Amino acid sequence: MHSRRQWMKFAVTAISAVFLGVAATPAAAAEKVSVFAAASLKNALDAANAAWAKEAGKEAVASYAASSALAKQIEGGAPADIFVSADLDWMDYLAKKNLIKADSRSNLLGNRIVLVATKDHAKPVEIKKGFDLATLLGDGKLAMGEVKSVPAGKYGKAALEALGVWPSVEAKVAGAESVRAALALVSRGEAPYGVVYQTDASADPGVAVVGTFPADSHPPIIYPVAVLSESKNPDAAAYLDFLKSEKAAHFFTEQGFTILK
Repeated sequence: MHSRRQWMKFAVTAISAVFLGVAATPAAAAEKVSVFAAASLKNALDAANAAWAKEAGKEAVASYAASSALAKQIEGGAPADIFVSADLDWMDYLAKKNLIKADSRSNLLGNRIVLVATKDHAKPVEIKKGFDLATLLGDGKLAMGEVKSVPAGKYGKAALEALGVWPSVEAKVAGAESVRAALALVSRGEAPYGVVYQTDASADPGVAVVGTFPADSHPPIIYPVAVLSESKNPDAAAYLDFLKSEKAAHFFTEQGFTILK
């Protein structure tokens, strides 16, 4: 009888511990804000997220990839609270499918596209109408984001078309899954030149900017941000406010982004 009482006491204690454990788990704590962000934002957004955690005592976790890939994942039901795209098209894509909260959407940042080369072989290039990029490439490849889907690739193609250069280099393009992947091809010496964002170039010591594309040679580079329709996270709106605040601005400007108001 004594043994049975001991067993019952142990069982009750164990069950209580389970319930107490559940109560103390992250389920009862603040849920992390999940952010899907364009690959080019990694350095700046990692710093901003660290500041948010320090200030708010809450955590934001970012997943980085090409805006096209992230938008498709969101469409497929991937759980996330915030989307930051590197162009308007992919945000519009989700908006048309009612996958973002329209009243939360705003244009957050601007950027520029540049021509980069491996740092050890970098020489200035005058980017103008008809500049001879094909000769500069020789037998090498031009690293770019995929021109049909990745925003940086789309901007780059538009600029090269406007400058009359695209037909001569189209066959030499090495399309990458994201702008950071294109940057890596140049940094590793696998491509002599690449078209990336100015902010990506500043984030990789292995490359150097050899020329900047005229702003009027491509559509304005705009990074829109929005809360996703399926988000139930009560901290998502506060996090978004933080990204748009003066407190977060310098994390972006330090990487070369411009703040859009």
